Amino acid sequence: MLIAIVTSPSLPMDRKFWIIALVAFINSMSLTILIPIIYLYGKQFHLNDFQTSLLFAIYSITQFLSTPVIGKLSDIYGRKPLLIISLAGTVIANFIAGTATTAVVLFLARFLDGITGGNNSVAQAVLSDVIPREQRAQAFGIFGAAFGLGFVIGPAISLVLQPISLGASFLASSAIAAVGLIVTMVFLPETLVNKAEKMQNIFDLGLETLITGLTMPRVGILLIINFCIGTTFTIFTYAFQPYFIYILHQNSQSLTLLFVTFGILGLIMQTVGIKFLMRSLSIIRILFLSLLVRGVSFLFMPVWANVTYFVAIAVIFSIFNSLVQPTITTLISLNAKAEEQGIALGLNASYLSISNAVGPVIAGMLMNQAHPETYSHSLYVSGGLTLMVFLFAVWTRDRYNVSN
Repeated sequence: MLIAIVTSPSLPMDRKFWIIALVAFINSMSLTILIPIIYLYGKQFHLNDFQTSLLFAIYSITQFLSTPVIGKLSDIYGRKPLLIISLAGTVIANFIAGTATTAVVLFLARFLDGITGGNNSVAQAVLSDVIPREQRAQAFGIFGAAFGLGFVIGPAISLVLQPISLGASFLASSAIAAVGLIVTMVFLPETLVNKAEKMQNIFDLGLETLITGLTMPRVGILLIINFCIGTTFTIFTYAFQPYFIYILHQNSQSLTLLFVTFGILGLIMQTVGIKFLMRSLSIIRILFLSLLVRGVSFLFMPVWANVTYFVAIAVIFSIFNSLVQPTITTLISLNAKAEEQGIALGLNASYLSISNAVGPVIAGMLMNQAHPETYSHSLYVSGGLTLMVFLFAVWTRDRYNVSN
């Protein structure tokens, strides 16, 4: 996240913090191994563009439904047991997906991974447990750097495995998640000191909480903004893959190399570039700048169907894009009360999950492989909507702040 602060002498050295940062790195690798190949893996099962978008959506929808419950359970029973359950679900689900022989089995595997997929919000709650508020942005920055490093190594591993099979990436993801599970079970102590009281409706879907969460002072508006950010971004992340393959005539290896490039540039920006921005810009203004560059980049990408041009725009995009999600998550954490960290971060993860379901489905409905020009349409839509979100974030800026 806001990584420039890692050189500060107040760098948090709590052992639990570094363990959870390691788990974040492992989680990121497990996740990002799959990102370059899910679209093409769905095509191997003869799914069309809309059906493949549902493969993305089922994971996100189930994660959306389960994350509030997982966050609530972590506030009551502790962070460690819920993190173990989430990681175990990823291990089992990705093994099933990697060995699937039918589309039905593949969809079931994605369902299982999603329904147990609240590990990132629980990990963020661990940070809130062990890091003082004045060091929170710094800690989330290091956490984001660990996650960002996984975005470099994960696609690189996928690149090596693709000549074997696309399913091999799922198996590798399962194995890496198993490492995270072992690290959590053996080395991570419980971090929750003051557990919440048990609630009778603990296993409900949390839909009422999702609605009432929007009324949380200063946090609710950020949840709305982040939902819109996630939706517009996942329209792009789904649509640009077939555009890159079918319009620019590239293959899965070059697509994966592009993801590796995204990861490297994002990591550099989070570890080096952000310190220059922090000299003259606040957290909120960095968010605004990043959203503006993201939206303009989406609009320019499909203007010219040339791979060199596309990669050049993508490089500019990735430099600033890496700051969007870490920055707004930091804002949510700083604006939430201490006793509501687990709920606020869980709600944020839930809204991101549903946005991750909505975005690909919108893109899938806009695209038709029989009419390749529709891949460009999705990019234009994503760009226009992103700029609208940028304007909304600027308009509502007085409703959230970063005061401690």
